[in-house]
Amino acid sequence: MVAAAGIALGQWQTRRADEKLGIRQRMETRARQAPLQALPAGGDHEFRHVLLEGEFVPQWTVYLENRPHDGVPGFHVLTAFKIAGAQQAVMVARGWTPRDANDRAKVPRPPLPQGSTRIDGVLRRDAGQVLQLGRADAPTPGAILQNLDVAALAAASGLPLSSYVVEQRTASPGVDDGLARDWPAPSLGIERHRAYALQWYALAAMAIVFFLVTGFKRGRNDRQS
Repeated sequence: MVAAAGIALGQWQTRRADEKLGIRQRMETRARQAPLQALPAGGDHEFRHVLLEGEFVPQWTVYLENRPHDGVPGFHVLTAFKIAGAQQAVMVARGWTPRDANDRAKVPRPPLPQGSTRIDGVLRRDAGQVLQLGRADAPTPGAILQNLDVAALAAASGLPLSSYVVEQRTASPGVDDGLARDWPAPSLGIERHRAYALQWYALAAMAIVFFLVTGFKRGRNDRQS
């Protein structure tokens, strides 16, 4: 029983390590590919570099809280972006900014470019998730949110939002918004999964050895009696 459980858990940790290794390899491969000039219609394109032309929609800026940076509490600032020549918009994670220590309800308003601009970013499946207790309210302009629900935001704003989020890599041309953009890499933990797998396999091996040794001793005692 113990041996079987150890082997099963070791195999699960090994599969998780292999899955995350695949993610890392996909990130590295896509980082070398030419940037997309439009949002992809389907398929898996996470981590692709994109260069998009369009306009920000300032009123649909939201703030994701509980996003510390170098130990400082703050927000990830996201704003809707209408893509030129397309019937589609996308939420752009513009960067990180600190929270007001004296007024937690106060939100910053980093400057945005006026009119048409270009954004340089990376496609992500979502804006990252933190633990959320209870049900989220419907998003509103300027809202402070725990997590970004793109479908709910699309319904509230009336914007045809892509399911992707774009992590902006550099500030828009001519705009000094003061936002930090050293986005954290996905937490892969490949070596940790492999270490756990080794521990579970070791436990299974010990259980098998214990079973063999005790079985041998029991059989010898039975023969002697």
